[in-house]
Amino acid sequence: MVHVSLAAEKIIEIFGFPLTNTLLTSWLVMAFLIAGALLLGNKMKMVPSGVQNATEFVIGGILEFMTTVAGDREKAEKFFPIVATIFIFVLAANWAGILPGVGSIGFFEHTSRGETFVPFFRSVNSDLNMTLALAFIAVTLSHFFGMVSLGVFKYIGKFLNFKSPIGFFVGILEFISEFAKIISFSFRLFGNIFAGEVLLVIVTFLVPYVAPVPFYGLELFVGFIQALIFAVLTMMFLVVATEHH
Repeated sequence: MVHVSLAAEKIIEIFGFPLTNTLLTSWLVMAFLIAGALLLGNKMKMVPSGVQNATEFVIGGILEFMTTVAGDREKAEKFFPIVATIFIFVLAANWAGILPGVGSIGFFEHTSRGETFVPFFRSVNSDLNMTLALAFIAVTLSHFFGMVSLGVFKYIGKFLNFKSPIGFFVGILEFISEFAKIISFSFRLFGNIFAGEVLLVIVTFLVPYVAPVPFYGLELFVGFIQALIFAVLTMMFLVVATEHH
């Protein structure tokens, strides 16, 4: 029987802290990225070759694309560490979710509904808590840089404008839109990744081995597109928040 859980499943409890399968997978993804960054950083050369050359090509391509999005090279370079980190993490997390063993290796747990399979690893962004956290970080950083660039009172004036009734109404709409950003940001990524996870589970259960292969290719593409959309929107929020007009 196919079991699909909307919430992340708890694997173990450590000092009263529940360790879920999505959290465990996110730790492994972060460990992989940190280890890769340390290894590449220790072997940097003035004349790049091999892996360093490929890495610099990818990083340079991301920077050029973000420059096009921002419309300003200086702002693109300023926000690049944040945007690139989000893009690489979301992409790695999305692609890690379709690796062999993710969602298929685990244990059976006895519940009130009977015996339920609990996987040790699960796609990170199929957990709404993770996508909410990423969205909250992105929007909060946009406010932080907005206040740094424009000044605290001038930035807050975008939301609390008492100069005219229309200005006050527009400010309220701007304030509400900030919460809407977090909701739309998080649910867009969560919905696409969770839907893909459910699709792969059902297809693999109904027609194993051959039929899921095209869907794995589709999930690779969707994972990349969702990471790109998240990064582009983050860059746009940061740029708009720091504009004077």
